[in-house]
Amino acid sequence: MRKIPFLLAVGLLPAALACPALAASHKAAAAPASPAAAAASPAAPAAGPNASEVVARVGGADLTVEDIRAYLDTLPPAERDALVQDPTRISQVVRLYLAQRLLLKEALDKKFDQQPATKAQLDRVRDAALGELYLASAVQVPADFPSDAEVQAAYDANKSVFLVPRQYRLAQIFIKAAQDDRTKLDAVLARLKEKGADFGTLAAQLSDSRPEAEKGGEIGWVAESQIVPEIRQVASGLAKGTVSEPVRAEDGWHIVRLLDTRPAGIAPLADIKPALVARLRQARAQQLRQAYLGQLLQKDPPAINELALSRIKP
Repeated sequence: MRKIPFLLAVGLLPAALACPALAASHKAAAAPASPAAAAASPAAPAAGPNASEVVARVGGADLTVEDIRAYLDTLPPAERDALVQDPTRISQVVRLYLAQRLLLKEALDKKFDQQPATKAQLDRVRDAALGELYLASAVQVPADFPSDAEVQAAYDANKSVFLVPRQYRLAQIFIKAAQDDRTKLDAVLARLKEKGADFGTLAAQLSDSRPEAEKGGEIGWVAESQIVPEIRQVASGLAKGTVSEPVRAEDGWHIVRLLDTRPAGIAPLADIKPALVARLRQARAQQLRQAYLGQLLQKDPPAINELALSRIKP
């Protein structure tokens, strides 16, 4: 979640307790990227006419646009989504990849992979990776799982997990200032008192917190437990649509407007459905994996020397 100067207390709610606005910051960790999101990532476009264009030269080898796209395809969905949101990060990611290529070249040049201990470890890693890849191909959760009825049943059976605290939809004008400096604050207050003054317009023009300023000062829905005490006390006393007196914080002044409130209660299914579907699919995948491994053991039961096994100490 982006930083809001001293408005939000340190710490995040567990994903199950997060309100919709805050849950977005957990989405990448809690659920796989949607097909649409994956398709929109930098790795998704098909190689065009310039696929063979050289992007970088490292360790005596050329890397083309197609090579870089192939590497981006290997990134986890969350990282690809992050690149969609901030394409400037691609340069940083590629530079890290180039450094890894140089590291690999150095290891190969020194025949590090041929050392007995290294070779044994590489064999174990390869075997484990091959097994995981095969298991992932052999055991797949059906595309239509879970059904709407199964999602509803899981929601009904676990409602206590989806309790959310009271929430506030807030907007603010933030004035960054030294402890004793009220120059800009007084000018903003004067503008707010003018006839026909619009809070959102003034926030866009005057707030020093630009992410909110671009949205008319709106912060969005914030859980009561995530608001620092000074702001929480003021927000709890505001009527819907009203504006607070300036609240002093360590970083400056906050003028807060209460847009709406939600009482504490159970998060609506619509708000948590994507995360719940992801969890159900993850649980089903684990069940299918265990069942498949169990079938293999039944088909070809291993012989175990329990006496020898008992002598092995970790």
